[in-house]
Amino acid sequence: METYAHILLIASPIFLLLVLAEKFYGYLKFGDEFHTMDTISSLSSGYTNTLKDVLGLGITIISYKWFYDHIAYFQIKSSVWVYIIAFVALDLSGYWVHRLSHQINFFWNKHAIHHSSEEFNLACALRQSISSFVNVFTFFLIPAAFFGVPPEVIALVAPVQLFAQFWYHTVYIDRMGFLEKIIVTPSHHRVHHAINPEYLDKNHSQIFIIWDKLFGTFQEELPDVKPVYGITRPASTWNPIKINFQHLALLIQDAWRAPKWQDKFTIWFKPTGWRPEGFEEKYPVAKVQDPMRMVKYTTVFDLKGRVWIWTQFLMTLGFLSALFYFIGEFNLTQMLSYGLWIFLVVYAYTEFMDQNPNFLIFEIIKNAAGIFIVTQTTLWDPILKNANWLAGIFISYCIVSSLVSVYFLKAENSFKTQNA
Repeated sequence: METYAHILLIASPIFLLLVLAEKFYGYLKFGDEFHTMDTISSLSSGYTNTLKDVLGLGITIISYKWFYDHIAYFQIKSSVWVYIIAFVALDLSGYWVHRLSHQINFFWNKHAIHHSSEEFNLACALRQSISSFVNVFTFFLIPAAFFGVPPEVIALVAPVQLFAQFWYHTVYIDRMGFLEKIIVTPSHHRVHHAINPEYLDKNHSQIFIIWDKLFGTFQEELPDVKPVYGITRPASTWNPIKINFQHLALLIQDAWRAPKWQDKFTIWFKPTGWRPEGFEEKYPVAKVQDPMRMVKYTTVFDLKGRVWIWTQFLMTLGFLSALFYFIGEFNLTQMLSYGLWIFLVVYAYTEFMDQNPNFLIFEIIKNAAGIFIVTQTTLWDPILKNANWLAGIFISYCIVSSLVSVYFLKAENSFKTQNA
């Protein structure tokens, strides 16, 4: 966990720079709109996902080490082959986990966040789940365990395989010649993120496109069908924490309302989007019927509002980086208190991005909690003892954030909502 946090300390600003570079390229080369709200929502989802992983908020039912200890048939000496086998095994496992996440109602909840952006760019690659608290798919790595790939190799290769999926989330790279037959390219992945009927639930591969071709889920990008991105039940919010649990909330509601006991239990394992008979009419949910006529969710702010949102976003990056840097000195209680506070920060400013007046409640709770913890407890001492000047930063931030939030709530002309 500590090693992963230190990797993220380096990787996070690099990802941010690449996201901004893509945005500026699109603006300068093609005059494309920057889409500030969507970009910050995506990057904020990355914050929550990395925070959840670093805090260890998840359990694995059966660990890879258990499989390795019990079914390893070969013992591969440390060589390039053990890393190649690990990479291929992770990629095959990733294909099936990804595919099942699209095809089974319950598992879609952990993946919907990644598809929720109505843009397709490097930022949306960072929209990752915080709702998957239990990992039940380790058994897909049985082939790696069988061939004797050590757990420490899997632990090393897994982040590489994950980070290698970042680059192809872009509209600015067209077809890539012979590589289209071997690896997942931006064209393949544009298809995967599209909600056009021709493209739904296709191209689940992560690195090698061969898995889709082998298992019958491959679809080329068609020249006459422009991809429309998002999810068929639009999220209609910039708040990544809300998006993470929207589908689960609907499943719980439908299971509770279902008159048949069979439906209450089977709804979780039905195909994604399935609802009991008659529920679409009785309990309608907004759904995209014609992707080509879809109106994207948006909220509009004046310059002051946009500057404030970017300020909140960058301050949060600073708070998160402080955790990653000093993580080895935190105990579990300290980590959880600090992590929960950052979750509150993200929740508050993304509610502001949604122009929800209730954002002020979360701002006050978050800021009061921050001041109380810094002045009255030792919970954040791992940071404050090493950099005592940060106490002033935390307190000043909380005070200014409260005052500015009140200002924006009063200045109603700053909220120029244009939602469809």
